[in-house]
Amino acid sequence: MPFFLYDTMQRKKVEFVPATPGHVGIYVCGPTVYSDAHLGHGRAAVVYDVLRRWLTHEGYKVRFVSNVTDVGHLTDDADEGEDKIQKRAKLEKLEPMEVADKYFWRYFEDTGALNVAKPSITPRASGHIIEQIELTKELLERGYAYEVNGSVYFRASKWPDYGRLSGRKLEDQQAGARVEVRGEKEDPRDWALWKRAEPEHIMRWPSPWGEGYPGWHIECSAMSLKYLGEGFDIHAGGIDLQFPHHECEIAQAEAAGHEFARYWMHHNHVLLNGEKMAKSTGNFITLRELLEKHEPMVVRFYLLQSHYRSVLDLTDAGLEAASKAYFRLLEAYRNLRAEAERADEGELPVLEEALSRLEREFAEAMNDDLGTPEAIAALFTFLPELNKALAAGEGRASLERAAEVLERLGEGVLGLFPPRVLEARVEGPLLAGLIELLIEQRQEARRRRDFEAADAIRERMAELGVVLEDTPQGTKWRLVSR
Repeated sequence: MPFFLYDTMQRKKVEFVPATPGHVGIYVCGPTVYSDAHLGHGRAAVVYDVLRRWLTHEGYKVRFVSNVTDVGHLTDDADEGEDKIQKRAKLEKLEPMEVADKYFWRYFEDTGALNVAKPSITPRASGHIIEQIELTKELLERGYAYEVNGSVYFRASKWPDYGRLSGRKLEDQQAGARVEVRGEKEDPRDWALWKRAEPEHIMRWPSPWGEGYPGWHIECSAMSLKYLGEGFDIHAGGIDLQFPHHECEIAQAEAAGHEFARYWMHHNHVLLNGEKMAKSTGNFITLRELLEKHEPMVVRFYLLQSHYRSVLDLTDAGLEAASKAYFRLLEAYRNLRAEAERADEGELPVLEEALSRLEREFAEAMNDDLGTPEAIAALFTFLPELNKALAAGEGRASLERAAEVLERLGEGVLGLFPPRVLEARVEGPLLAGLIELLIEQRQEARRRRDFEAADAIRERMAELGVVLEDTPQGTKWRLVSR
């Protein structure tokens, strides 16, 4: 069954055909590691993790490359301002690379909690200065770049195809709306390939043009070509990166004479309670904060309930509904695994038919531009037949096949059933209900002034990993790792 994806460059769904049969190369723009990952980073990690899992399921050997920006990303997202990591280093009184390492590992801890597999290769911008300098030299030799006062800029006016991906024109790239244009540019639309390091700039490297550091856009052009080669298969990232970042990547690579990505995928924005996330308004949540409040697999399930090209709105009500749905699916899978070991021998023709239907509908959904909402719906459509089979207490061969299919699709592709959640323990609505019952018992002890009993309940709950916080609005609770 062919796999169709929406190619941003062609603005339509197209059949995916890899450059090398049986092999797929994917490059995903990763985070700038100057602070904790937010929900948008979580969505990107989960979406492209599922893309990788599905292509692997379909028999491809996948090389998945996702970079980490640890130098060159300035505070205005263009060519002016302070390096984001250097700014954070001053705030935390650390060396810039200490900041980069700190948030690099925290990013992978958070995405790991979401059951996201690590990339095949995670190139860091600071580790590929030579490659970025070489690509910049190629552009200078071809006349697409120029050097002035130790900085090198891409000559935007010489690349008429700029805007092919996003549909925006070079005129939209007019600088100066947010910051004063650096006067040394030939054209305000030009962008930096290499920046001269001012005296106060800590992160700097020697180059043919003097000490400096790479511009933000050049790293992805250089590193994707290094690890995936000419004309690699898929370049992916957030919709906000289409312009100017991905447009600049394309221009840099192709102007230097390299064939670049063949397909482009972009996931949409994430909202929080119907509004854009912004630290300035307080409408913001880090991925770590979210995972401390909710079971990580519920968050992953929630992210996959929306198609990656749709805007995703995170709400408490939505997470609550996702939690109930996820634990219903998980409990059915747990029961299936247990029953498959003890059921009587035999087969169940009705269940076999339902399994064939599930696999067909699941594959149709995933092959239609990674249709995870429909794939999840196919799993829930299968549950009634599964529950009937479980009640029969027989048909071990069919139940074993059902367990294999749910493992392959539910965990292998969607990543919803990592080993830790399969352990028999209280979770979901039942867990919340039991905790609330204990809180009521503690409140009753306090009302009758039996503070010893109240403290004993609190201490025992803390030992079990449930932390209570008494607030003016009542007692709140949260789970912590033990």
